[in-house]
Amino acid sequence: MKKKLRIQNAKIIICLIISAFGYGQNTTATDSISNKLSEVVITKEKKMFTNKNGNIKVDVANSILNATPNTIDLLSKLPNITISADKENITVIGKGNPLIYIDNQKVGMNDLNALSVDEIKTIEIINNPSSKYEAEGRVVILITRKFSKKEGSQTNVSEVASFKKEFNNYLGINSSFKKNKWEWKANFNYNKLSPWESHSIDYQIQDADIISNYNVATANTKRKQFIFGGSLFYKINEEDYFSISINSKLQSEPFDINTTTYNKNGNVENNVITHSDNKSQKDFINSFINYSKKIKSINTQLFTGFQYSNFDQDSKSLAQNNFNNTQFELAQKSNQKFNVAVFSGRADFEKKFKNEIKLEYGGLYLSAKAKTDFEILNYETNNTIRSIYNFKEKNSAGYTQLSGSLKKIGYSVGLRVENTNIIGEFKNDNVPLINKNYTDFFPKAQFDIPIDSTKSITVNYSKSISRPNYSSTSQGSTYINPYFLYSRNINLDPTINNQISSSFQYHDKSVKLTYYKNTDPVYSSFIFDNQNSILTFKEINFEKETGFNLEFTLPFTYKIWTSTNSLSCILNKIEDDSAEFIKTKPYLYYYSSNEFKLLKGYTFVISTWGLTEQKEGVFKRKSLFIMDLGVSKSFFTYWNCTLSYNDIFRNTIYKESFTINSISSTARYLVDAHEFSIAIKYSFGKIKSTEFKEKNIDDNSNRIR
Repeated sequence: MKKKLRIQNAKIIICLIISAFGYGQNTTATDSISNKLSEVVITKEKKMFTNKNGNIKVDVANSILNATPNTIDLLSKLPNITISADKENITVIGKGNPLIYIDNQKVGMNDLNALSVDEIKTIEIINNPSSKYEAEGRVVILITRKFSKKEGSQTNVSEVASFKKEFNNYLGINSSFKKNKWEWKANFNYNKLSPWESHSIDYQIQDADIISNYNVATANTKRKQFIFGGSLFYKINEEDYFSISINSKLQSEPFDINTTTYNKNGNVENNVITHSDNKSQKDFINSFINYSKKIKSINTQLFTGFQYSNFDQDSKSLAQNNFNNTQFELAQKSNQKFNVAVFSGRADFEKKFKNEIKLEYGGLYLSAKAKTDFEILNYETNNTIRSIYNFKEKNSAGYTQLSGSLKKIGYSVGLRVENTNIIGEFKNDNVPLINKNYTDFFPKAQFDIPIDSTKSITVNYSKSISRPNYSSTSQGSTYINPYFLYSRNINLDPTINNQISSSFQYHDKSVKLTYYKNTDPVYSSFIFDNQNSILTFKEINFEKETGFNLEFTLPFTYKIWTSTNSLSCILNKIEDDSAEFIKTKPYLYYYSSNEFKLLKGYTFVISTWGLTEQKEGVFKRKSLFIMDLGVSKSFFTYWNCTLSYNDIFRNTIYKESFTINSISSTARYLVDAHEFSIAIKYSFGKIKSTEFKEKNIDDNSNRIR
């Protein structure tokens, strides 16, 4: 049953519990008395956020963040992380799109959507990843799942009731079982969602004397998600293990879009109402097989693994138009089938020497295939267009990384080499449309210089690459109205990034300065078909992007109050000959999370984040300010209840303006983020001595979207 609830007088209640990190004492061979203890139990107040060497680690399991309905929304609550309006892209402020790992496995957006928040223990934002990590991206988000140290079984049942414009429900069951050398985990989630969105664009095409605007007044979706997975781990001995893991997300969503459009072409004016019926089925599956072995003869740890991912999408759309309040007439019918399959295998070696030097080296092979079968029937011309496009990519990579210390100065230097071979062709073409074969070298270096026991300086250089998502090979387009289309771009080139940074840390507070340069960055642009008077919105490669980022991280604790604060001053300049350049100005990103430990076990949190107005050479974006509140309380040992009130001022509104190819536009995007939610969790059972481990295999799975 549809429930439309608007929260008008909400209570100020949200919480963020503190994460705890203990530091163990190292042992040395020269100790007169061995300090190896069989078991040490330390009880200590935990911190939710810790900051070390510019990396931020978040304790999710022991905080109110654990009650967030889904993983994407959880990431949006963390410092320096922003989520795009369509929730398809993650950006780290000043770093761009990150690599994402779950238990050292490289994953993408589909994996995040298939991951239950209740499974997550910690999230770490690694700002200076080594050459061991794939060259795709300048920063790594490492998600570590929860594993108990008690042998036996444990089950968690969670229910989240979310009230936005409409009612959303999240039901989850997570279970684990351990016996001797075997460990098994399984999860099942059923989500019934009703997301809402609205966006509009006003634009002018000066050369064609066109003034137009459209407004998507309603875009209502009825989304059903089945998320499930299982993992099996076998500990061969103290140093060797074998594991297998599989997870999946099945999603179906019928959604209607109603759009009103005004278009003036010379002296001809039209007011159009467009209605489209859409249906989409998205199925995703990801599987891993991992094996780790200690080669004692050469004192080297070996890891080998294989990964297979498959994403399948079937979309149907029927659009009709009503010109100038006459009657609706059929305009376009489309049917698109898109599939991408990725297989990869890798081997990693790690050797440690007596003088604390560590040598890492390894390689990866990846093969990806994508196919688009797209068909459009134009009712006005009675013509049918059919397009079948096949895409193949092979990627071979090798790396080496050397780390250690010299006269108390820590160092880590590495080199990664990647060869990419791409062929893209339409079924009936004799010559491939895309035929690329290129090799890139990605050096990285980091030096840690301690000043004393409380202060240190870190200097870092890295080169990285950002390749187009596999979804960019899809040939489908989205029909907005008779004059406007959204489309993909199969001709995108990768973006190359070079950056150098230096940071200073005092206790848990730090300041960091970064300079970066991006070649062929990808941003949105307009292409106008003058013959048919149709404007297409698609991504293209811009010429270059440069910038500075000065970042402060300032956590502190006072009695019952714990606060984590981040402030970045950013100067970013995007340039391209097709775009009108506007004056670049610095802007600020700010984040503050404040937790209060109250009487009787209550925890209260207020968190805010925002951006000031952004002028980045081509794009101008409005300021943004978001505030979330909440309270959490545990009852009767096994029960936990959390109340959350998110985006209390209804400020999740994105506004952007730019001029490209003599086309000026202003876009406005509204997201249904104003939310009141009630989360209830019940857990029972115990597990002992978990040894579950997993490893990254596919370094490109984040491109499956």
